[in-house]
Amino acid sequence: MAEAHQAVAFQFTITPEGIDLQLSHQALRQVYLSGLRSWKKRVTRLKNNVITGVYPASPSSWLFVVIAILATMYTRSDPSMGLIAKIQEHLPVSDSLSIQCRTVVSAVLFSTLLWFSLIFTMRLCLKQLLSYHGWMFEQHGKVSNTTKIWAAMVRIFSGRQPLLYSYQGSLPNLPVPTVKDTVNRYLESARPLMSDSEYERITTLAQEFESSLGNRLQWYLKLKAMWASNYVSDWWEEYIYLRGRGPIMVNSNYYGMDFLYVTPTPIQAARAGNTLHACLLYRRKLNREEIKPGRVPGLNIPLCAAQCERIFNTTRIPGEETDSLTHWQDSEYVAVFHRGRYYRLWLYHAGRMLSPREIEHQVQRILDDPSAPAPGEAKLAALTAGDRIPWAQARKEFFSSGVNKRSLDCIEKAAFFVALDDDEQGMMGDDPAGNLDRYAKSLLHGKCYDRWFDKSFTVVVYKNGKNGLNAEHSWADAPIMAHVWEYVMTTDCFQLGYNEEGHCKGDVSSSLPQPSRLTWDIPVQCQERVDQSLAVAQALADDIDFHVFPIQEFGKGAIKKCKISPDAFIQIALQLAYYRNRGTFSLTYEASMTRLFREGRTETVRSCTGESCAFVKALEGGESKEVCRRLFRTASEKHQHLYRMAMTGGGIDRHLFCLYIVSKYLGEESPFLKEVLSETWRLSTSQTPLQQVELFDFVNHPDYTTCGGGFGPVADDGYGVSYIIIGENMINFHISSKHSCPQTDSHKFGAYIKKALVDILELLSPEKPDLSKAEQNHSKNPQSKKDL
Repeated sequence: MAEAHQAVAFQFTITPEGIDLQLSHQALRQVYLSGLRSWKKRVTRLKNNVITGVYPASPSSWLFVVIAILATMYTRSDPSMGLIAKIQEHLPVSDSLSIQCRTVVSAVLFSTLLWFSLIFTMRLCLKQLLSYHGWMFEQHGKVSNTTKIWAAMVRIFSGRQPLLYSYQGSLPNLPVPTVKDTVNRYLESARPLMSDSEYERITTLAQEFESSLGNRLQWYLKLKAMWASNYVSDWWEEYIYLRGRGPIMVNSNYYGMDFLYVTPTPIQAARAGNTLHACLLYRRKLNREEIKPGRVPGLNIPLCAAQCERIFNTTRIPGEETDSLTHWQDSEYVAVFHRGRYYRLWLYHAGRMLSPREIEHQVQRILDDPSAPAPGEAKLAALTAGDRIPWAQARKEFFSSGVNKRSLDCIEKAAFFVALDDDEQGMMGDDPAGNLDRYAKSLLHGKCYDRWFDKSFTVVVYKNGKNGLNAEHSWADAPIMAHVWEYVMTTDCFQLGYNEEGHCKGDVSSSLPQPSRLTWDIPVQCQERVDQSLAVAQALADDIDFHVFPIQEFGKGAIKKCKISPDAFIQIALQLAYYRNRGTFSLTYEASMTRLFREGRTETVRSCTGESCAFVKALEGGESKEVCRRLFRTASEKHQHLYRMAMTGGGIDRHLFCLYIVSKYLGEESPFLKEVLSETWRLSTSQTPLQQVELFDFVNHPDYTTCGGGFGPVADDGYGVSYIIIGENMINFHISSKHSCPQTDSHKFGAYIKKALVDILELLSPEKPDLSKAEQNHSKNPQSKKDL
């Protein structure tokens, strides 16, 4: 208990002689340094708020405007056209100042007002410029004069050296499509999936909705769009994520993997040291807003950064009707789980961030701790893996006071959660493909009690040095967490590194306190609730069928030679694979971002189109290659158009979703909306974009390849498909389904996807892809630290 005594800054004892006061100078110094760090962060935050608040101008430009106005007045000109004189007349302290002072003060006030007016005008102009999306619909390589002028204007009004949140006030609001346009787009998307009688019935319902209730609901939605920053995002977060009463494990949370072929060190504590330190470095850059604002690849068009605010220090709190998200401004520690025990691991000491070597030392202390879990402690996190209502009730009943509340607060207020697993994972051993599948399942759900699924994210470090993450979905979408993970992986290997023995670099301070065990008093009734939640979660986890595989025969390079969008190529291949697998077409969900708009999140691209179905039927029906090529390019162009429409606010599903929410608030029933919102997405897909390409070096370090991440199936009888395009010659797929459905098999579907990709490439390219080329290239490039 030495660390407990060190935490006490003073002690006093009442004796007959009086009060004996004893001060701990070491503890007081820690308090002082911690407070100093906190004040530094507040000053930095204030400075950044000022810089962001006046962007695209700069604080120094105020001085320039003031000097310019005073210089103009010195030449006996009045740039204010009499306004400075008016201000001078109404100064409350005019009698106590000389005429010259009153003139200077009035000029400074006028200059400040002029400066704010210029900032407002520049922001308004930039907002209007960013509302133009015609550039997205132009043919590749053919840029109109209008777009060229627009791009030049955007550069002029964008300012210099923006901080992370500099563009937030200049981003346009998400527009509300007309009911007529949305209904027509929906009917077009539904046509290839319905029989003639089904389509006629849904068309009748749609027309009735459009001519009656739709306009009334639209009025309320437009009113919200005028008042709120985004008419979708708050309802999407609440009703799609936070109000779900089923398990968030598998159904909502997703995962991210380590490097595919390389494990930088086999020492678990060392890998944890570098990984946690890299996370802290990213958080420091985030707090200082030093991370560059996201942009559309190849263009100077900013993306919304609002989701970055809750990456760290955030927890989902269970409720009986709805959950809530709680975010804290700062946290100096992480919560760690190892062999059924929970620890608080401080990441700052004496006002500074711990070095990777010091974090390794602290993690090793946890690994070496021989103590046993307290009764009910080992599987406590299963409460976060099961249904939400039992967890909310248990939290209220057993964790609202005393030692349990203090320990739960420690976990929920941590910067993030860390799980130190005793298992070894990765693409290794005699069965690398099977081990890769098990690695994915481990990251997605683990043992159902060794991840705290409510934390914004959990870093998992395995016994053999492999790592990964599990992320909660409600606070942000996968690209935000992927950005963090790209930085962490590359900083770990290429910036921090390891010594020859595989340990982190640096020295260890001798004054580091021991990591502290969290204490619990779990009654038998609570343990029964834990067991019930674990049973629910375990049944769900056991039902998940996962298959992860890299395609190394070809990649983006070969696809672009065919002058086809890689994403459209893959999406149409998925349609072909699903048709071959199930003999029919299915409603398909592809996630598209709407971060061109303020507080934008995602929109749905309905990838199963009439054009893609026509291509699949032609290819499977034995039509000529020329006909199939023509149909494929038509389907590709259609998919790209739908994706662009979704990105620019012209999607279908978010608008219909919000109309449905308004109808519920008004107590109105709409057969059309009810049917649309109850449709099953049997094929749910998402591309994980590689955002920080400059951090990777696929030429000199080809084995340091990220594997991306994945998610569970959305429908019980469907597939979840995540893919990431790596460099020019690799695509990684993550496929999930459920064993309980006899019609789905992730491995078989993976084989269909491979075959579909190769068949389409052979159709479009005169050169047949060499299926063994990638394996041969990889075998010629061995690394000393490859997984074995």
